[in-house]
Amino acid sequence: MAFTPLHDRVLVRRIESDEKTKGGLIIPDNAKEKPAEGEIVAVGAGARDENGGRVAMDVKQGDKVLFGKWSGTEITLDGEELLIMKESDILGVIAA
Repeated sequence: MAFTPLHDRVLVRRIESDEKTKGGLIIPDNAKEKPAEGEIVAVGAGARDENGGRVAMDVKQGDKVLFGKWSGTEITLDGEELLIMKESDILGVIAA
């Protein structure tokens, strides 16, 4: 299914963290925190300024980003759990 967020919203796929600690201990699913790192799946066209023009988005599809722990709204598209959030909820872009 094709999905395009509106305005300054982005669609994010969480990037799961390792299931082992540095010492080699396996972390059970119920003890893991939800990751605050993800990959941008889709971006909106951008917010509008007071004159009606578009404000360009600072992120693009494919960017790896960090976001707040409680940011976004969880949705399910084609059986995949994704987050939709405003661009302002993104804390930064991870350089490759």
